[in-house]
Amino acid sequence: MAQLIDGKQIASDIRQELKEEVTQLQKAGIRPGLMVIFVGDNPASQSYIRGKVRAATEVGIASEVLRMGADITENQLLNRIEELNQDEAVHGILVQLPLPKHIDELKVIEAISPEKDVDGFTPINVGKMMTGLECYLPCTPFGIMQLLERSNVTIDGKHVVVIGRSNIVGKPVSMLLQRANATVTMCHSRTPDLATFTRQADIIVSAVGRVGLITADHIKEGAVVIDVAMNRNEEGKLVGDVVFDEVFDKASAITPVPGGVGPMTIAMLMHNTIEAAKRGSE
Repeated sequence: MAQLIDGKQIASDIRQELKEEVTQLQKAGIRPGLMVIFVGDNPASQSYIRGKVRAATEVGIASEVLRMGADITENQLLNRIEELNQDEAVHGILVQLPLPKHIDELKVIEAISPEKDVDGFTPINVGKMMTGLECYLPCTPFGIMQLLERSNVTIDGKHVVVIGRSNIVGKPVSMLLQRANATVTMCHSRTPDLATFTRQADIIVSAVGRVGLITADHIKEGAVVIDVAMNRNEEGKLVGDVVFDEVFDKASAITPVPGGVGPMTIAMLMHNTIEAAKRGSE
């Protein structure tokens, strides 16, 4: 029977640590500030934003949601981001994705000052991460690394199979795992005979977004399974890529969906915002 990696509890522990950090910063006259830009009215995005604001309030970060209509022009959005880049009270800027189709997401991300890019998405921060320089790490991969570390999962010398090649999860987490001395194999939705690779893995990180992708037959006895995906099955239930009930009996440790990686993403966003405030005061 697997150890359940409780992301909700670990994220709660991290938020408590961050709350204490913010208390010390406030004694020095520093109040971390996070600005969330929300364009349009995507229901899923609204739910994510509520979670971020709630976490920010809990740890003592001053957070604000800047709501913009879906008809805003790209230039108007870029100009607003530049204003926030210059605002000393704002330490972190987050643009909630997806954006309306008439707005170039890459151009918007590139407009955020790397010093305020608490999502870790700008090309400068991505480049620094790739070369091992100090930067803001993308929140979900950072959260995955914290889950493994705080669950006492050994990464050094292990074989990790990462499934998914997105810029948000798959690519960056593979780099962070390599930096932790894992041997990493990257697979994706077009990999033929996926089980050939996953059965060799000591650790599996699945971030494809396909219900039922990973079954017990895909893993070896005692593997650690990190399920990043959030899908809706035919009954409308929130599930990951992993057939949890099957894999639970074979794995040594596994994350649930929900309650695994998701809460960690928000916790690491709070961490990055506080780091930005500390660096901004130096």
